[in-house]
Amino acid sequence: MSETIRVYITDDHPIVRRGIKQLLSTEPGIDVIGEATNGLQAITDMDNLKPDLVLMDLVMPVMDGIETIRQIKAGHPEIQILVLTSFATDDKVFPAIKAGALGYLIKDTGPDELVRAIWQVHQGQLTLHPSIAQKLLKELTLTSEQPPSPDLLTEREVDVLKLIARGLSNQEIADTLVVSIATVYTHVSKILEKLHLASRTQAALYALREGLASLYDDENQE
Repeated sequence: MSETIRVYITDDHPIVRRGIKQLLSTEPGIDVIGEATNGLQAITDMDNLKPDLVLMDLVMPVMDGIETIRQIKAGHPEIQILVLTSFATDDKVFPAIKAGALGYLIKDTGPDELVRAIWQVHQGQLTLHPSIAQKLLKELTLTSEQPPSPDLLTEREVDVLKLIARGLSNQEIADTLVVSIATVYTHVSKILEKLHLASRTQAALYALREGLASLYDDENQE
């Protein structure tokens, strides 16, 4: 494949940015097109550079990562966000996912895992460090207000939800189900409305909680 992922790095530590750039410079199909030391600088660059994916630290001066994620997704919903941070606490994990991050890794992640996560998030797949996945699934399972049952969904809406959890885009879902993209948009809207969810990321997590999808589906299919 000739596809190239245009990656933008947002981290206030020069050593971290330099290390990531050096790592990714050796990877075919990945091009680091810019970097920022804080969220405000990153947001300013989005219009001009138009990256495919932003590697996002969470604790930064001027504007933190969570607010930056929120603003990037509001202005550029097509840009995917992969969090790479030292923090795995609830007050960082849940707001970052809710804001629209599709991946969440800890900075002790190995180089191969980071590269794999970049490709997965670029393809729309929910990608989480094992400790984060466990935390999120536990939270979803133990929440005092259980989300609505998937029985509320039609059979076709369940099909769409499973494909969302697999990381497929609306166009890919339309192609898979042989329906129009407008029909997919309608199904996605109905799914979010019925399950009281705010985003596709939350829908993917819901599918994991209900056993409709697995974090390891792709690995099992190899």
